[in-house]
Amino acid sequence: MSILSNAALDNMPWRHNIALIEKLKDEEERLWYGQQALENSWSRDILVMQIETHLFRRQGDAVTNFEKTLPPEQSDLQRQLLKDPYHFEFLTLDKAVQERDLERPLVDRIREFLLELGVGFAFVGSQYRLELEGDEFFIDLLFYHIKLHCYVVIDLKTTEFKPEYAGKMNFYVKAVNHLLCGDRDNPTIGIVLCRSKKHTIVEFALDMMENPIGVSTYKLRNELPPSLPTAEQLEMELDAAVRDLQEGEGDDIDNL
Repeated sequence: MSILSNAALDNMPWRHNIALIEKLKDEEERLWYGQQALENSWSRDILVMQIETHLFRRQGDAVTNFEKTLPPEQSDLQRQLLKDPYHFEFLTLDKAVQERDLERPLVDRIREFLLELGVGFAFVGSQYRLELEGDEFFIDLLFYHIKLHCYVVIDLKTTEFKPEYAGKMNFYVKAVNHLLCGDRDNPTIGIVLCRSKKHTIVEFALDMMENPIGVSTYKLRNELPPSLPTAEQLEMELDAAVRDLQEGEGDDIDNL
């Protein structure tokens, strides 16, 4: 069986190519994962983890109102920013967990959280304070996306999506645009992360909002297949990323 023919993947380490061939049958998926691995400097283990958690299927699968609220050239890019569901395999929490109980471990494990969010996210803060006319408001999690040049507001919910969540997020996004954004920043987007959602209810709620908002779900470790790597394994994989790429280059030389 031949290695991927796309010229952009010629510099990919041999072990990465072997993983793509062994774990994927669809050529489109192989090419997509290969390109993502090159663009994001994934180690082989991170590549395998992304394949096993079905990133290709989850990417861009959230319910959003981006087509209505963003210019066409931004809408597709922003939509690909979101996943559904997000896999928080590094967290083991009780189903009765409250929002703050979810927020704290996500911040404590910010490296794994950023890996799941995707490349380009920069953490700004948790319980980020906004003040309007003397009143204080606190955003669960605030990020800035370096590639897309926009703030990203994340609101954590431990229940099924409710229409009022969209209204609250619409307010947060508008406030961030007013208080934080500069002339060079693109419109802020909001992400509501819920335990579950009903597609039609989300669509109806977002249709009434004037700012770009997406709604996704998340799964914790005890809700995911047991084959996923542990948090400790993820940490080892992240630390080994540079070494793995160097070893891959050495393998390429040996096979000449």
